[in-house]
Amino acid sequence: MGTYNLPGVKTYEFTKIIGIENIEFGKSIIIDDFVMIYAKKKMRIGSYVHVACFSSILGGEEFVMEDFSWISSGSRIFTGSDDLKDWGFGNPTIPEKYRNVKRAPVSIGKFACIGANSVILPGVTVGEGATVGANSVVTRDLEPWGIYIGNNKVGERNKDEVLKNYSQFLKDMGS
Repeated sequence: MGTYNLPGVKTYEFTKIIGIENIEFGKSIIIDDFVMIYAKKKMRIGSYVHVACFSSILGGEEFVMEDFSWISSGSRIFTGSDDLKDWGFGNPTIPEKYRNVKRAPVSIGKFACIGANSVILPGVTVGEGATVGANSVVTRDLEPWGIYIGNNKVGERNKDEVLKNYSQFLKDMGS
């Protein structure tokens, strides 16, 4: 069991959370070993959420992960990144005035899934129920209930059946 004593949150020995005071946690959350979360600003992680091993959430801006969503192994959520196209150079070892850092909030909607080894870049909203295929790089908002490989929509999830199953879950849980 992890070193964090958070009600309703299961962490492990090698889970790393920096800025825990900036995070609002729901219940029934699992954050696996070798996950790195760096919360410089407000974060909210909803209920019944899983963040799988070797994933990270960082970048210095706000982040929201809604209920029943998950981040698969090896995924990276960036709320900030250096833009090296124009005038910026360097890395965190030099003052930020010499870097061209782009920061923007990231949001992952209810029932959304980020596939293994995917990257979500600053400013992206992954809509409710959207699914991101493994090894994707997401640079723009994704519409609710779509199935995506990168930014390309390749299908639709069955929203009606997911919500029907969710209703049964709530009944079974006594909610």
